[in-house]
Amino acid sequence: MRYRRRLRSRIIISFGLFGIALTVLFAVATLALRGKLEDQLINDTLQRTVDRFIEFKREHPEPDAVFPFSPMVGTIFSERKFANVPFAWRDYGTGVYDIREPDERGNSHAYKLAVHRADDLWAFIRYDVAKEELGERQLMTALVGSVIVFSILAFLLGSWAAGNVMSPVADLAERLKSMRDGGPDDRLASHYANDEVGELAAALDDYRARLTELVERDREFNADVSHELRTPLAVIATTTELLLASPHVTDKVRDRVRRIERAVKQSTELTEALLLLSRRSREAPTDGETTDVARVVEQVVDTQRPNLGNKPVEVRIEVEEPLEVVAPSSVVAVALANLIGNAFKYTPRGSVVVRIADGKVAVEDSGPGIAAEEAEKLFQRGVRGSGATGKGAGLGLAIVRRLCELYDWYVSLRPRPQGGTVATLDFRLRR
Repeated sequence: MRYRRRLRSRIIISFGLFGIALTVLFAVATLALRGKLEDQLINDTLQRTVDRFIEFKREHPEPDAVFPFSPMVGTIFSERKFANVPFAWRDYGTGVYDIREPDERGNSHAYKLAVHRADDLWAFIRYDVAKEELGERQLMTALVGSVIVFSILAFLLGSWAAGNVMSPVADLAERLKSMRDGGPDDRLASHYANDEVGELAAALDDYRARLTELVERDREFNADVSHELRTPLAVIATTTELLLASPHVTDKVRDRVRRIERAVKQSTELTEALLLLSRRSREAPTDGETTDVARVVEQVVDTQRPNLGNKPVEVRIEVEEPLEVVAPSSVVAVALANLIGNAFKYTPRGSVVVRIADGKVAVEDSGPGIAAEEAEKLFQRGVRGSGATGKGAGLGLAIVRRLCELYDWYVSLRPRPQGGTVATLDFRLRR
């Protein structure tokens, strides 16, 4: 999962990093430019001075002729005194050199040495760079202090800018949170200027209005359809009761009427369950009653038997312990009808066992089974198993999942080790 940081913190950190990077680059550039220019200036000065020193001595060979040096120390050796040249300087040719050697106290001492070697004269000018090194250290300290100061200012500026920039965005987030928690349901755009945040608020208002209209239309449609379906279903149910009560109906016709009766009951239960889903409301039986799951299982098995046809499939209901749930029997029946109906449809031979125990119902079949990796996908709308045959829209398991989310149950599918599939409806609350 990607790491998320608040937008205000991002602005502050961005300002801070930008300020640090800018001041550090400025400090590095300043040090580099200072060092390069200073070194070039000193080297050029030393070389010109030692050259003039040679020319001066040639023009004034007398011992008392004094060459003006300023902060530099000059030494010249004639051809007869080359042996007096310090041993450490003898290997240097004409040019300027950076030398670091210990002084009398054992401390490291740096200086520049300008050398001019001619056949008759060797000239050396020594320039002490201790002051320049001290100045460089002082400059480094000042630049580090500047980096720290400017970094603090950058973070303060970022915090101030973030507070001003994020103020309307934070206010919009608070208003959305208040609306989610049941606060006033007014238009958001009226609280903001005609800027980017105002456009975002207007877009949210428009999206909320269209979504509310869509939800209301969906609810009204489901309510209308459910209401209109109940009347013909009630008529069909009454007619089937009258036909079953008639002594003139043959046994063959009576069986067909019973199938119609089961279909009417199943349609009625499905209509009630879909209406609950459209309202997103949980309803329990009236007067604190509970639903006997074992009884519903028997009714569902009887209703779904036509899916078996003439297939050699044994159906067993094993009730290891009683199970009652606080939910309408229609909801329990719709959930179980999809699981048991699928087992009947996709089991060509063998057995289907419906086991009730430990607060859940497990439907085990000996059919072709499913792949473990596609078990969870089968609960998505419109998704059918790779081995599914016949007609089907792939909506049954999706409806079961939605009912479980509404009542806080849990439904799962998994392949059975010995072949087939196990569908489990766990009525114990997930929380």
